[in-house]
This record gives sequence, structure tokens and C-alpha cells, in this order.
Amino acid sequence: MMERQDLLFKNRFYFYIVILLFCDIATKQLALSFLEKGISSSFIPFIDFYLIFNSGIAFGFLDIGEKFFSNILMIIAIIIVIYLLYLLNEENDASKKLGLSFIAGGALGNIVDRAPDGYVTDFLHLHIDNFSFFIFNFADASISLGAILIIYLEIFKKDHAKQD
Repeated sequence: MMERQDLLFKNRFYFYIVILLFCDIATKQLALSFLEKGISSSFIPFIDFYLIFNSGIAFGFLDIGEKFFSNILMIIAIIIVIYLLYLLNEENDASKKLGLSFIAGGALGNIVDRAPDGYVTDFLHLHIDNFSFFIFNFADASISLGAILIIYLEIFKKDHAKQD
């Protein structure tokens, strides 16, 4: 029994990816069920619900509405996820593995969403007063948090190594 628990603990980062993927799918389905495209509704002071469909990459960047370009982005994303899974398998630092899991889970969420029609469902609108930053989804947030964690760890560990 202990061996099985060790194996589950060792592979928990893959489980995190699956959880993030399902959370992304669920939140997008809720957005599609309860939000009307292009209509803003208040959520919290700096984030509104605002349903749009994005053919570009995270936060609407490169959204030119071209199916061919969207398919190219999806192929690139699949290659990146394969590489992230390779890195996850090779990495020994649990914190970096967590960051890689967040990035991979978010990327898979957007791949699954983009596959049928070339668009990703975005529904969270970040703004301060009348200044709009971007519209994103759970997957974009997951990717961003994972990237921030890895960048922080790289900076912190490099600074820490210099002090030793």
C-alpha cells in the first residue's frame, strides 16, 4: 500500500494538470451557459464577466480572427505542452513542478477549447475604473500564475545561490 501512495504522491503534478483542465472546462461551460456575448456584468470591483471568443493567444493578443492562424497557434501549443510534460518529468524541484503543472493545465484547457472551432472562450474582464487591461479565462490565469511562480523561483534561487 505504501508503494502505491508514493507513486500517487510522485505523480500528483499530473493530477493537478487534470484538475486545472477540468476547472477550465467547467468555468467556460458556466460562462457559455449564463453569460451573453458582449454584455458586461459586475463580478468584483476590478473584474467583470464579459463573454467573448478569442482566436489569438492569451489575453486576446494576436486575435486576428483567422482559422488558419488559430490552427497554427493550436499546433504550437500542443508542442509546448509536450515539452512542458517532458520538463515536468525531468524536474526535481516540487515548486517548479507546480509552476509547470499550472502552465500545462492552462495550455491544455485552451487547446481543448480551441479545437472545435478555432476560438477560445474568454469571460473575465480585468479593468481599473475605465481602463481596460484584458479579457481572459481560467486557463490564462493558470498559465500566468505558473509562469510567475517559475520566474520568481528562478530569480530567488539564483539570488540565493549567489549568497551561499
